[in-house]
Amino acid sequence: MLQKRSLEELQALCKRVRRHIIEMTGAAGSGHPGGSLSAVEILVTLYFDVMRHDPSNPSWPDRDRFILSKGHGCPALYAVLAEAGYCPVDQLKTLRKLGSIYQGHPDRRFLPVLEASTGSLGQGLSIGIGMALAARLDGRDYRTYVLLGDGEIQEGQIWEAAMFAAFHKVDNLVAIVDYNKLQLDGFVKDIMDLEPLVDKWRGFGWHVIELDGHDIPALQRAFAEAKTIKGKPTVLIAHTIKGKGVSFMENNPKFHGIAPTPEEVEIALKELA
Repeated sequence: MLQKRSLEELQALCKRVRRHIIEMTGAAGSGHPGGSLSAVEILVTLYFDVMRHDPSNPSWPDRDRFILSKGHGCPALYAVLAEAGYCPVDQLKTLRKLGSIYQGHPDRRFLPVLEASTGSLGQGLSIGIGMALAARLDGRDYRTYVLLGDGEIQEGQIWEAAMFAAFHKVDNLVAIVDYNKLQLDGFVKDIMDLEPLVDKWRGFGWHVIELDGHDIPALQRAFAEAKTIKGKPTVLIAHTIKGKGVSFMENNPKFHGIAPTPEEVEIALKELA
């Protein structure tokens, strides 16, 4: 089991993860830096404070499960897994290279520590529900966490899964929406508006917690609250900033799927020093 970190340690780790993301996508010359940077606090809080897991025993049957449904945000997940000791830090810059364990989307064939291969948007919540129901059938108390993109939840399968989870009272499941409000090459509200998002999830029978997705104490409180909810699944609507931590990437649609240039990498790393 990983030792829990102080708030200052978690914040320092977030900055280190952001540096990894910039270096990885810059070295690859491709990837999705914006949505990786927006999810950093969520992933760091989960892996270093909330989830029950053991890097020395990745297949531990009672570990909590995590599914990155927005698979294109994998640079953030790879960096967090590496910092946790699941995979090598010194290979992170091989992102998207032929044969690398760090593929452009999470792939269990290359990195078996992943709970699922993801990247076809809209499917992760269904996978997570299956894992949560397996815990119930097996009499185990592990919990399942699924990180969703805001553009991703325009997919119909998400709402079918949301109905199913509420109907079957899957209360050991937590979904997190990385609500950075940008997708593809524009703003979510202009492509297919999600509002009123909180009301929609409540209408589908979920316990909803709305919060700042970059506020680590708020995330800690939200995940703790989710553990107390019985009889329904929980969703965190995490308001985030696309490209968080790098001034020229923040709220900039360009960096949804375009890597920083060598010059931009240098500037970004100075900001994250």
